[in-house]
Amino acid sequence: MVAPPTASLKKNYRCSPFLQKFYSGGAYAISSDGFFMACACNAEIKLIEPSNSSVRETLEGDGEEVTALVLSPDDRFLVSASHSRLIRVWNLSSFKCIRSWKGHDGPVTSMSFHLSGGLLATAGADTTVRVWDVDGGFCTHLFRGHKGVVTCIAFHPDPKLFLLFSGSDDESVLVWNLESKKRVAVLKENDTSRVSSLAISEDKKSLLIAERGGVVTIWDLQKYQRQQTITIKEKDNTFETVNTVLIIPDASFISACLSQCNSPNMEKKIATRPLHFLTVGEDGLVRIWTFSFKSRAVCIYKQKSSDVTPVSDKSGVGFVSALVLPMSQGLLCVTADEQFLFYRPEKSSDGAFHLILYRRILGYIEQILDMKFLGDEEQYLGVATNSEQVQVYDLKSMSCSYVLTGHAAVVLCLDSCKSNSGRTLIVTGSRDHHVRLWDAERRCCIGIGKGHMGDVGAVVFSKKVKNFFVSGSSDRTIKVWSFNDVFEDVNHEITLKSKAVVGAHDKDINCLAVSPVDNLVCSGSEDRTACVWRLPELVSMMVLKGHKRGIFSVEFSPVDQCVITSSGDRTIKIWAVSDGSCLKTFEGHTAGISCASFLTRGTQFVSCGFDGLVKLWTIKSNECIATYDQHDEKIWALAIGRKSEMLASGGEDAVINLWHDSTAVDKEEIFQKEADAILRGQELENAVTDADYPKAIQLAFELRRPHKLFELFSQLCRRDDVDPVEKSLRNLGKEELRVLLEYVREWNTKPKLCHVANFVLFHVFKLFPPTEITEIKGISELLEGLIPYSQRHFSRVDRLVRSSFLLDYILNRMNVIEPENNSLKWNKTSPLASEICAHVEHILPKVGEQANGHHEDIIEESKVLSSEAENKHSSSKKRKTNKVKKSSSIKKVKAVSESGPSISVKA
Repeated sequence: MVAPPTASLKKNYRCSPFLQKFYSGGAYAISSDGFFMACACNAEIKLIEPSNSSVRETLEGDGEEVTALVLSPDDRFLVSASHSRLIRVWNLSSFKCIRSWKGHDGPVTSMSFHLSGGLLATAGADTTVRVWDVDGGFCTHLFRGHKGVVTCIAFHPDPKLFLLFSGSDDESVLVWNLESKKRVAVLKENDTSRVSSLAISEDKKSLLIAERGGVVTIWDLQKYQRQQTITIKEKDNTFETVNTVLIIPDASFISACLSQCNSPNMEKKIATRPLHFLTVGEDGLVRIWTFSFKSRAVCIYKQKSSDVTPVSDKSGVGFVSALVLPMSQGLLCVTADEQFLFYRPEKSSDGAFHLILYRRILGYIEQILDMKFLGDEEQYLGVATNSEQVQVYDLKSMSCSYVLTGHAAVVLCLDSCKSNSGRTLIVTGSRDHHVRLWDAERRCCIGIGKGHMGDVGAVVFSKKVKNFFVSGSSDRTIKVWSFNDVFEDVNHEITLKSKAVVGAHDKDINCLAVSPVDNLVCSGSEDRTACVWRLPELVSMMVLKGHKRGIFSVEFSPVDQCVITSSGDRTIKIWAVSDGSCLKTFEGHTAGISCASFLTRGTQFVSCGFDGLVKLWTIKSNECIATYDQHDEKIWALAIGRKSEMLASGGEDAVINLWHDSTAVDKEEIFQKEADAILRGQELENAVTDADYPKAIQLAFELRRPHKLFELFSQLCRRDDVDPVEKSLRNLGKEELRVLLEYVREWNTKPKLCHVANFVLFHVFKLFPPTEITEIKGISELLEGLIPYSQRHFSRVDRLVRSSFLLDYILNRMNVIEPENNSLKWNKTSPLASEICAHVEHILPKVGEQANGHHEDIIEESKVLSSEAENKHSSSKKRKTNKVKKSSSIKKVKAVSESGPSISVKA
């Protein structure tokens, strides 16, 4: 358990989201440059970058599922519609909804922008078509005529022709004139089916109508006559439909590649330029067609096989829509299981045209059940989701590289290794009671193991010889499988044979681990025990007892003779393999712990659990040194790259997070920050020395030095220098202004600092209008902390001012000062007045300090002052006149204060 000298403990990890849900099917829109997409994700709208599938922004919806999306021609605005029938206009520069209105009597099914960007056409489930003024949000046209749900809508590409086309479930396409507000044509033939898509040629002469029944009809827009009907449905394909028909622009990359390739069905000589279009449907195949007015439409390209991952024999698993991407980005096809497939046209060696799949993005995945890093450089990540497939992701391109299909039920677990022959192998266990061995390079199954009678919940490869793997099942048995003879016939999958089997536990087996030298295997079960077995015979060596609930993960230490286990009882234990004793117990998770795995050559380990937390531990100090909260639900899977020690976590929230060791980077950043702080601190001192107050205040803000900031404002307050204060405050942003108000709130709580706080607060409210102040984050809480103390300071000053009137009154009654023009005036000509003035200057600081209305102390000192002054004045008169006079009476002056009883002062 002693750390090797070369082991460097990890202190921190940084998380980078790798995969998350961004598309739940249905509506989506892509920008004119293809750099971002808007996708409907239940009630939200996700703006993503197709290059790396990262979410740029999330637009919160109204709680209802989004049914339609469309981008304005200049990509500045996004219009969305939901089941609530609310149509919203989003400004993509501020990501805010700038306008909204109620649309149809039913959900909006499709939308289209006019090329001018001022008109928006919407098709509804209420069988109506409406045209809206986008700026005003009012309806300009209402068209009725369809008898079914309007499924698609499109403006004429010529902005001078205000024509609108709408297709419906009633198997018809209607043409509307916006100027006359009337229907001008009905395009319908016998034996038609539901209209699914519309496309208008670039020469504006032809309209293509795709029908769900596997038919595409071409209409002449000048005479509104049918030119040709193309039947795509094949006899051997019962699921063939046409969901989308697209015109291939002449300036597109696909059209340029088609002109350079040889096609067996392409006519050699055509007088006019042919019309190219493509169709996609539920068979998952892309077909490209050519058509000219003098010849029939001909299919010039058809994919040999579908790239859509088959789930079952049911229909609806193919392409639901497609888009021709701008520039050299190729073609985008969207599948029924929320996958985005990006194709690039290429010319093969024989001159034929081909579409190559270069990126696959999964918009919606199920919860993550298990994960493992693949490849020599661990550049791939194999993921088992709540489906029958295993998805392999490329960490560099941030996309799904390929999908392994073959299991008949949900895949529960997987493991990978690099075989002695250099092949990357993957083993999977499933609810179909089978284990499968896969060749990652050939992307195919090379072996299948049958024999378990329950769900296979754990599989693990050998660590050293790499010629066998072990599986554990809910049938409570452990099996050892050999695959030495698999590579003899790699063209067909063979049946694997088990070398040993043992009834291991009383309940389901959740996890397995093989020792670094392949002599032991440890199993964890729902029966709260972990058992250690000797390989290859599976002879029981010991039972590890101590957990109070089921064990979810086990792992051997890479350097010591010990095993780490995690359990649903919220604890992690380390056991000695020699005698089965518990060496250490770690507590810290607030829920069951699903995974715990060693790091840093066995000196540390990382854990994750059902509380959604990832924790980093140091074994020697029994300390959790870092806790990360990046998941919203339970974490089921944790993968560790053995070379880079990069982490990957995933769980019920269908989010995969990648964790990179940032210990060295954090240390370097801290050192750099300290060095920068020293330099900035010196600049601050120089600015103070040069009396450059605006620069000094700005630097104090950047360095977050509130004490220095108070000193600067205090100096300006004493000097009553307004210009530097206003100049400094004008340069503050909203965040810095919020920090300043926080400082002012703290200063305002102390009587010695309140004058500076109110000085700054006065200038803040003077410079910034209320509209800007209300936009500051947390301003209500700041004002709630400022108002009570400010009221208290105001009351104290008010009492001080009132008390100061008492001295004026006393001196006035003593005939020392006389009121003039409704104000008191000091008479400093007499020695008595001079003496009193000196004493008053002595009293005034005390009056300021005792601002809480200590009237009695001030009055007593006034009495003493008056007596001393009178005595001195009388004695001076005696020396001059040598006359002694005795006072026959004592004059009493009663001063009535506003806040106290009457006071007698002897004069």
